[in-house]
Amino acid sequence: MADPQTQRAALKRDPNFKWLMRGGAISVLGDQLTMIALPWLVLKLTGDTLALGLVIALMSIPRAIFILIGGALVDRYSPKRVLMLSKYANAVLLALLTLLVLNTHAAPTVALSEDLSLTVALTPQLTLNLIYALALGLGLAQAFGMPSATSVMPLAIAPEHLQAANGVMLGMRQVSMLVGPLIAAGLLALAGNGNGAVSDARGLALAFGFDCLSFVVSAWTLSKVVLRTQAAAHAPQSVLRSVGAGLRMVWDDIPLRMCFIYWGTVSLFIGGAMQVAIPVLASDLHGGSTLGIIMGAHGAGTLLGMAVAAKFGSRLRFASFGATILLIDALAGLLLAPLGAVHAVWQASLLMLSLGALAGFMQINVFTWIQRRVPPQMMGRAMSIFMFIFMGLAPLSAASTGWLLTFVSLSQMFLGGGIILIVFAAGAYLFTPMRSIASTTP
Repeated sequence: MADPQTQRAALKRDPNFKWLMRGGAISVLGDQLTMIALPWLVLKLTGDTLALGLVIALMSIPRAIFILIGGALVDRYSPKRVLMLSKYANAVLLALLTLLVLNTHAAPTVALSEDLSLTVALTPQLTLNLIYALALGLGLAQAFGMPSATSVMPLAIAPEHLQAANGVMLGMRQVSMLVGPLIAAGLLALAGNGNGAVSDARGLALAFGFDCLSFVVSAWTLSKVVLRTQAAAHAPQSVLRSVGAGLRMVWDDIPLRMCFIYWGTVSLFIGGAMQVAIPVLASDLHGGSTLGIIMGAHGAGTLLGMAVAAKFGSRLRFASFGATILLIDALAGLLLAPLGAVHAVWQASLLMLSLGALAGFMQINVFTWIQRRVPPQMMGRAMSIFMFIFMGLAPLSAASTGWLLTFVSLSQMFLGGGIILIVFAAGAYLFTPMRSIASTTP
């Protein structure tokens, strides 16, 4: 087998990887701009946090519900085709959003015809209703785009290069999460006039317009990708039957079943809770910038862990794949437990940096393991089930965490979360065959 340096050199020469990386880089950067600009638009337009929550819900809930159907369609019509259509749909929706923002800023009415005196006032409420509709459309498009995007890679990249390719692509996404918000803030500051209405409409329009253009460009780069492997042709079946076949495939594959159940349990009890507890911790540590600092530390750690996984791969694994997962989760529990007792930002940042490094290292290994294990014709459904675990289950625990924090302190929340994670990892190691799951493809 070729050494890692030779494999990385071969990957850099792979035209499929080059096109995927170019398109992915501009696409994820555009996504980050919209993630900042859309909430800002709603708050500027209404000042209502309830409206903001509804916009976020309209994007996230349909995405979680329809992602399983998206995975089934990916396997039926090929991930490249579904991903291309989702990019075009996103581009159209963002173009409409860009025009809506500019129109809200430029003119309060829109004439329907030269022959009709009737005009429609583009009031804030009408604008908000249109934003709701566009947010719903963006969420639905993501439900089909996300499983197709993760399913393209194993069909376009040679199996021996998947580890390094995943490391580069996920690392690039992590960098965009650090750079994108800074660019969005710069656009809003550059084009805003600070009068309290939708004053920075030009900056918002630039952000949405760039994201629209990013989908068009990434669709063009995707068209240059030639899939090495095509899914095997099989008799058409209904979408629901196709979803059921994907669930059956995961259930019948014992290692996949054990891992998915374990990840689902952790996501339900721990993942969503931390989404709420971390901002509360930042608030207790005094200062609005604290959340940005500690989340930046987590992002930097994640990037570091991904880089280590991409460069060294399995050479750092001194146990089986399953045992490595459980060991890293136990270490994460040890780091999580004292997080609520810190009294300084640097202490929280150090713990979050370490947690991010563990998470980044395992993300690369987990994605590569799934992509190597699942047959190409089932990849879309497998990845959609994997994503549903975190998008569908984590919000349930996030919703209950705010209520739970009225009964327990923040330090007790983190301590309990760390202990639960350690107990889950130890229980899975002692009482299930998960510790013996290998990284090799069956």
